[in-house]
Amino acid sequence: MNKRWLIVAVVASYLIMLFGGALLKPGYSHLGQYISELNAAGTPYASLIGWFGFVPFAVLSAALLVAAAPVVPVQGVSRLGYWLLLSEPIAYLGSALAPCDIGCPAEGSVSQMIHNALAIVTYLTTSVALVLLAFTPRISKFMRVVWVAAAMVWLTLFGMMADPGLYEWRGLLQRLAEWTVFGLLLASAWWCITRQQDSGRSGEAMNLR
Repeated sequence: MNKRWLIVAVVASYLIMLFGGALLKPGYSHLGQYISELNAAGTPYASLIGWFGFVPFAVLSAALLVAAAPVVPVQGVSRLGYWLLLSEPIAYLGSALAPCDIGCPAEGSVSQMIHNALAIVTYLTTSVALVLLAFTPRISKFMRVVWVAAAMVWLTLFGMMADPGLYEWRGLLQRLAEWTVFGLLLASAWWCITRQQDSGRSGEAMNLR
């Protein structure tokens, strides 16, 4: 199987969850509402979006991490960082199982408190993962800076999301964080998979000579 199709599937599932789910939510704002509010308890189509939006994205993302593991050049602490990225699909799965309350408040039901705890752990774990990826062997200094910068952007936007003064923009801030980091990770996965496949074809060509 061409693993790049799995990357396409991850992107498609994310867009369907995000924009398809929003179409089912009257008055939903991408600018002011968290992604998890698509699945907020007691709102229209919450379970549908959770099970057929969040869960498929989580499963496909985890599958991509497993499938790409043999071709990414991580070793030592960078390999640990790579597997810490599983916190992201786990968080989306957790959002389906422990949805937030309406408005995703700082305090609320038991489900909301679990949701908040999972979010904090996930954002911190992903930040650590990105920093550890900067220690990947044989990557350029530029890419090391990119991974650390991605971690800083991720954490900065997370902090801004929690700022009451930026309440009306928290949805946009969350999306900017995810699009920046997810985009970088998916582009890196595409590059690693393509490089491995090209190397395989070159080896086959040499054997035919």
